[in-house]
Amino acid sequence: MTPRTTPRPSRPQMSVEEFEELARRSPEMVRLEFILGKVQVKPVPDGVHGAIVMWLLEQCMQRLPDHRLYPEQGLKVEKYRRGRARPDGTLAPIDHFVLQGEWAAPDGVLMTVEVTSRDPDTDMRDRVEKPDGYAAAGIPVYLLVDRETHAVTVHAEPEGGSYRSITTRSFGAVVELPDPVGITLETQKLKDYAD
Repeated sequence: MTPRTTPRPSRPQMSVEEFEELARRSPEMVRLEFILGKVQVKPVPDGVHGAIVMWLLEQCMQRLPDHRLYPEQGLKVEKYRRGRARPDGTLAPIDHFVLQGEWAAPDGVLMTVEVTSRDPDTDMRDRVEKPDGYAAAGIPVYLLVDRETHAVTVHAEPEGGSYRSITTRSFGAVVELPDPVGITLETQKLKDYAD
């Protein structure tokens, strides 16, 4: 499967510094990201979205006791770290983000996780723009839980701004998360969240 890519806009809407100031001043209920030079509003998750993230958090804690899946940790992504994303989950060692501030460097991150939402931008954001940004930042694994297709997609082997390995399995299948994550997920539980 060949990954889809999107052309980078010729001119960003604003500088990274201007975005960070805007994000700092936005109300708590609004979660902003800066992907491919565009400000994006991340949808507020619904109950199913939250349940999936909690299920993944528990799986990671059981299998990797020295790591945590941090919800909504701000990361510097894309080439030269010019983007800002808030993955639904970021797998890293315990206390990895202490003293890193709101937007942490991706160094040491093993995996990012996104769970699709019921909004019109999810296709571009979670299936195209986020994988490209995470790959460009060198994050080894990107896990997409796709509620629309009832499938889990594992992106691995980042190289040149995209992931060379992309594997998709239906909810219920056994999913291998490659090194450096190195765990297996039994995704039968995700069938309970299919809507």
